[in-house]
Amino acid sequence: MPLIAHSDLPSFERLSQKGVLVLSKERANTQTIRELHIGLLNMMPDAALEATERQFFRLIGYSNQIAQFYLHPFTLPSIKRGEKAQSHIDKYYKKFDAIKVQGLDALIITGAYVEDADLTKAPFYQHLKEVVNWSYDKVTSTLCSCLATHAVLEFLYGQKRQAIGKKCWGVFPHQVLDQRHPLMRGVDTRFDVPHSRYNEISESQFDAAGIKILVNSKVGVHLGVSEDLLRIVFFQGHPEYDTISLLKEYKREITVYLNKNRGDYPPFPKNYLGEQSKAILNEFKTKLLSSEFSIEDFPETLIAQTLNNTWHNTVRGIINNWIGCVYQVTHEQVNKPFMDGVNPDDPLNLKQL
Repeated sequence: MPLIAHSDLPSFERLSQKGVLVLSKERANTQTIRELHIGLLNMMPDAALEATERQFFRLIGYSNQIAQFYLHPFTLPSIKRGEKAQSHIDKYYKKFDAIKVQGLDALIITGAYVEDADLTKAPFYQHLKEVVNWSYDKVTSTLCSCLATHAVLEFLYGQKRQAIGKKCWGVFPHQVLDQRHPLMRGVDTRFDVPHSRYNEISESQFDAAGIKILVNSKVGVHLGVSEDLLRIVFFQGHPEYDTISLLKEYKREITVYLNKNRGDYPPFPKNYLGEQSKAILNEFKTKLLSSEFSIEDFPETLIAQTLNNTWHNTVRGIINNWIGCVYQVTHEQVNKPFMDGVNPDDPLNLKQL
């Protein structure tokens, strides 16, 4: 939560210049403290539907111990679901039409599994475009993850993602490029992020779109913000992943190989497994391919005990900062994106910096 500059103490100005969130007493008096309503458009496949739900709910819940959040999950009807997943959606998820009537302060759009670089081939293409267009006008800020970032760059900026030839998969070091942006307050200047994708929006494409790049790496841009510096937040990686997420994905890739839907046995995710874990998994591979083992013998519990998480504290800080930015400018009426007097083209008054 922000500091209030209720006096002329010089430290308030010094801290503000260093990027610490400090509100004037006049600005603070215009804020109505209330609960926030956050939507989660969950496009992940059935196997990851509920896990993704929990991952993002947990990030929001950990982000601020004072604010109160109402989380509203929904999905797209054009995504084909199995019986169990559809039952979960029918029981617990809202329809997009109901979301539009209710309104949201913020929206999170998850990734989805579409290997083809051409997003127009995705069955949910038009439905997702409708949500994105609505959110840009009606929601204070929308946070996009992986494929959602690719889709928004195509819908709103004409930047089509490109295939990278092989899967970018693993945990990679990243560098903060601009510590002054409010999303970066208190965030380590270097940190890790998991990635799992076959396609990318390149750094030059982000630049061409006028996106402000905040975090970059050797495997590409991870975090950026729209030209107004708040209304759209772009994640190209998967910082929401649990410690075990890539291990579960590795197991699923082995199953795909066994079902002859990929030609090679999957390689290890990069920078994720220790040497002992790799040795155990190589032994499992040998016994699996010789039919001594089945996929049910996959040593998930054993390997899980050896894994490190080097990204959760950072993403919690970023999400906390994002929530704080939304709180600063959102209207007291949930179906209006900005409080009176806020410039939609520069809601955080950052462009003069």
